[in-house]
Amino acid sequence: MKKDLPSEVEERLRQIENAPYAIALKMETVSVGNGEAVVRMPIKGMTNALGNGHGGAVYSVADQAFALAANSDGDPQVALTVSISYLKPARGDLVAKARKVGESRTTGVYEVLVHDSEQLVAIFQGIGYRLRKRENR
Repeated sequence: MKKDLPSEVEERLRQIENAPYAIALKMETVSVGNGEAVVRMPIKGMTNALGNGHGGAVYSVADQAFALAANSDGDPQVALTVSISYLKPARGDLVAKARKVGESRTTGVYEVLVHDSEQLVAIFQGIGYRLRKRENR
């Protein structure tokens, strides 16, 4: 799953994967590394009043994939800003595929495509802020 990552990065990813919220939502990391991540999540029990996947559930799996991709190489990153566009109702289990699409010295830009078992249901864009270690002054 993980592609030859430094131990510091592996530990960071392990903490993200084992966050209580991710565990409660039964998120599964399929793959992660080199600015990319794939996360799967069952939709059972996470539906709205219409019986479709709740928007918060769709957002959550996208955010988890974003967090893993943004933290899979180099310095740790935290979300600076995110947006999501819902395209169609989610009717099956969700798979979020995140990838880095650009970066600067202080930020990384990521796109996450969320599919249910049949179709693209949402597009999530996130900007991560790179946390750098403070040097002794």
